[in-house]
Amino acid sequence: MYKHIFFDLDHTLWDFEQNSKAALNELFVEFTLHEKFNCTFQKFIEVYHPINHNYWDAYKKNEVSREQLRNGRFVDTFLHFNYHDLTLANIISEEYIKRSPYKKQLFEGAIRVLDYLTHKNYQLHIITNGFNEVQFIKLTESGLLPYFKTITTSEHAGHNKPNDKIFMYALAKAGAKKDESLMIGDNYEADIEGAILAGLEAIWFNPNKEKLTSTLNFKTIYHLLEIEELL
Repeated sequence: MYKHIFFDLDHTLWDFEQNSKAALNELFVEFTLHEKFNCTFQKFIEVYHPINHNYWDAYKKNEVSREQLRNGRFVDTFLHFNYHDLTLANIISEEYIKRSPYKKQLFEGAIRVLDYLTHKNYQLHIITNGFNEVQFIKLTESGLLPYFKTITTSEHAGHNKPNDKIFMYALAKAGAKKDESLMIGDNYEADIEGAILAGLEAIWFNPNKEKLTSTLNFKTIYHLLEIEELL
């Protein structure tokens, strides 16, 4: 039935949280933020994560620009700790963008599943809301790039998931029909709801076992290796 499998990248294959944390820890130590903020790295992360999450939500809704996302999350974190050297906040923002894509932690089973799907002759593709420059580095450095026939970013498409236009763009780029295509991703609204409303079927990767009520028809997995049981 399916010929084309579309994957999200961050939080689905590439372990965004672990890779982000590794890059942030390097910067926290290097720029002696424990002294400047008078806090532990754990406390810094507890403040930064929800701020970053809110900026990404706003970006997906086109409420903030790429530049506002990149710098605002660090500026707001600095201000939370009552530290007003915003030049340093912008420097750390740039360093984070440079370093984090080179981290290589993938979700357990990612490579095995991609090998499995490749051997079964599925055409594999990426649809991501991330930025071109960093997403291609992530794919290359982590060894994921050779598995995928096409890469669609929101920058290329001009739209963010869950907008149906990014899915239409990805389908056209892949030469894929809706009824032959499946989307796999971790974000219910962006990946699952977006894909289904665009006419694709979907599998929700839900490693944190989140609870939700939905009237849409999709399958849920809690580990990537479960894909082998479904495809």
